[in-house]
Amino acid sequence: QVQLVESGGGLVQPGGSLTLSCAASGRIFSIFDMGWYRQAPGKQRELVARITNGGSTTYADSVKGRFTISRDNAKNTVYLQMNSLKPEDTALYYCNADLLEYEFRRRKDYWGQGTQVTVSL
Repeated sequence: QVQLVESGGGLVQPGGSLTLSCAASGRIFSIFDMGWYRQAPGKQRELVARITNGGSTTYADSVKGRFTISRDNAKNTVYLQMNSLKPEDTALYYCNADLLEYEFRRRKDYWGQGTQVTVSL
């Protein structure tokens, strides 16, 4: 099975920084877009940032200028550098990958299990 594993979450004070990582592994032929989503209690899951296999990026308005998404195609890994963190950034952050599985080259959407980011004093 294809797996997405996130890491880097934790507790940080307002104004601090964190870097999230997500590594995809398994029977993968190629990966198209990768992205980060987040969900806070009582709210819908929302897009934070996405990046295409060519490096084009999209950000939520709420994180523009503070977060940076990047990827290492050789490692099948996507990163999210988070600066100037605010309490409202507190959420469970999920990694997403749109990819082709090796067997039959089937296109599928995969999600990680999430990593918690808490911004608080």
